[in-house]
Amino acid sequence: MPNLAFCPCAPVLVPQVAQGAATETAAVLAACDAAVAALVVSTADGAVLVVGPGPVEASHDGTCGGTLAGFGVDLTVGGGGPADLPLSLTVGAWLLDRAGVPQGRRGYLVTAQDGSPLGAEATARLAGADTVLVMGDGTACLSDRAPGSLDPGAAAFDATVVAALGSGDPATLAGLDPVEGARLLAAGVPAWRAVGTVLRDATGGERRWDAKVTAHEAPYGVSYLVATWA
Repeated sequence: MPNLAFCPCAPVLVPQVAQGAATETAAVLAACDAAVAALVVSTADGAVLVVGPGPVEASHDGTCGGTLAGFGVDLTVGGGGPADLPLSLTVGAWLLDRAGVPQGRRGYLVTAQDGSPLGAEATARLAGADTVLVMGDGTACLSDRAPGSLDPGAAAFDATVVAALGSGDPATLAGLDPVEGARLLAAGVPAWRAVGTVLRDATGGERRWDAKVTAHEAPYGVSYLVATWA
């Protein structure tokens, strides 16, 4: 079974995007760097499959790249090929760039943000991966200033995710409600559900990982989570 790291997909993690507010996400970024570094060390060939939500399901190899031009930053990350990666995987590629992971040791898997199940080919690719970096944010409704404003259901939803990530419980991730996740603007739900489903089915729901949540902050009313599963 794979080793995994779970990181936020928020572009504000990138200091060039955050600019003067970079200090507010510095601790989360440090936790991401540590989780990715441990992930890379854990695999013999250094190969990492990055999984994150996007408009439609898709697979890309390490030559694909992404851009943060939409945030006013002239920054291209990942491979030198087409900048086809959605935002979640663009942030994931940026984290791998920081960790020095070569393009030839990367792969990218986009999970459809409408929460539809992975197709057979994508499921097989995820099931066969040894090392997986999962990109996704929690709810965006934790304060009046949050993108979705304050919603009383957000804290409970995030608590379920934190408990699952902290206990290495793929079945709970697989069972997250995609409708409620979308209502609460929890961008990570499609990727968490996809990864949870594949791992739950591969283990019959019995296997749990040595898991730890290493960061959980919400500086903008958005839940940013970092966790490792070994």
